[in-house]
This record gives sequence, structure tokens and C-alpha cells, in this order.
Amino acid sequence: MAHDPATSSCCHAPAPAGRTDLLATTATTTATATTTTTGDDVAQCPVMPGSTVNKADAEAAGLVRDHEGQRYWLCCAGCGPRFDADPAKYAVTA
Repeated sequence: MAHDPATSSCCHAPAPAGRTDLLATTATTTATATTTTTGDDVAQCPVMPGSTVNKADAEAAGLVRDHEGQRYWLCCAGCGPRFDADPAKYAVTA
């Protein structure tokens, strides 16, 4: 299956209506400004190692989980159920 960030997630599950993946990029340019994502602004998705997530975008989309006092940011809607099914498994990879 081809990965199309506009219509699917990195987990190959359809993204919720109107949403795209939250994979972070190092710089985003708009018509009026350029913003850079720093190390404090991003996290690695524990379910999909190597997928860097913009924390603010994940928070806004509800793609966060708390486990044993630690917050985890997820890259897509498909990662939530996987993390929920076995949080201890994924918490050690983050």
C-alpha cells in the first residue's frame, strides 16, 4: 500500500476525516513565515520508531497517551489502539 499522508496514516489505517499524519518536518514554510521544529518540540512515536512527531500537533489532535507518569506522543490515529493494547511494550521503545 502506498503511503499518502493526505489520506492515510503511517500505520496504513485511514486517517480521521480532515486529518493528516503528524510526522514532523524540520522546517515549514508558509506564505508569511518559516517555522523550525526544535528538539523540545518533537518526540518519537513509540509505536512507529523513527517517526518524529510535532508535540503540539499531536496534543491538538488528541494523539497522546500517558503511561506510568510519562507522556507519549503518537504519529497517527492508527498508533493509539496499538499503544492502548500494550502500553508497557511501547513505552520501553520511546
